[in-house]
Amino acid sequence: MNTTINLAGVTLNNPVMTASGTFGSGKEYSEFVDLNRLGAVVTKGVAKVPWSGNPTPRIAETASGMMNAIGLQNPGIDVFCERDIPFLKQYDTKIIVNVCGKTTEDYCAVVERLAEEDVDMLEINISCPNVKEGGIAFGQNPKAVEEITKELKRYAKQPIIMKLSPNVTDITETARAAEAGGADVLSLINTLTGMKIDIHKRAFALANKTGGVSGPAIRPIALRMVYQVANAVNLPIIGMGGITNAQDALEFLLAGASAVSVGTANFYNPTATVEIAEGIEQYLKEYNFDKVTDIIGLVK
Repeated sequence: MNTTINLAGVTLNNPVMTASGTFGSGKEYSEFVDLNRLGAVVTKGVAKVPWSGNPTPRIAETASGMMNAIGLQNPGIDVFCERDIPFLKQYDTKIIVNVCGKTTEDYCAVVERLAEEDVDMLEINISCPNVKEGGIAFGQNPKAVEEITKELKRYAKQPIIMKLSPNVTDITETARAAEAGGADVLSLINTLTGMKIDIHKRAFALANKTGGVSGPAIRPIALRMVYQVANAVNLPIIGMGGITNAQDALEFLLAGASAVSVGTANFYNPTATVEIAEGIEQYLKEYNFDKVTDIIGLVK
């Protein structure tokens, strides 16, 4: 059974990877998951310098999901390169580094530094607020998406994955903008912005007031957006948003995603990724498909 997929010239053993921010940088889950069985490990977001993140509380449960406002806490690119990349190189899995920043220059500095490192792809988190534009996220402005993608491609040695925000009127506009800017792959969706209030404390559940909603509650929205983008651009797509089992993952593949990322499910089922990879393979056998690429985008 051929479960390999190709993303912009990078061959993954199977289409299942981790979603950034839910798996650390791999080491944190390595006692529970054989990383060799994953198509790729997508690391937590990495910035030019260490970020301390937002004040607590930073996580709240929601119906069929959760909210987070971690604030992309990370140790910075220097520590990441010295500590996390050598660890991941021990495994037969692709390394995708998620990159975050507050200005275009921040992103470019990290991408330029990673050009010297032995990693396979870079995923760009454009849901970060652009401090030079009054705090609006890069990913909410199609022109900004195209411009930052073009700029990053000047520095990148690895294929660039642009991670799209769902907090827009029409996600196909930002998808086309990323394609016009030279993106190699798209990933979607990032979290939806939400809010929760503690009625007993009469206060916001998160210190940040708002946070990113993830988990099964957002899956139908994510699936719809993946389908729309798959039919709007000619780039491979990594689909994500509430995937908890093989059936969920298969819906995304049938809708047009070439691969899937598993996020919130890792928190309550650390082996979810491996179970999903096995479930996809079982589905292919059951329905007599020779390879996983045969089912990508079958539902029109």
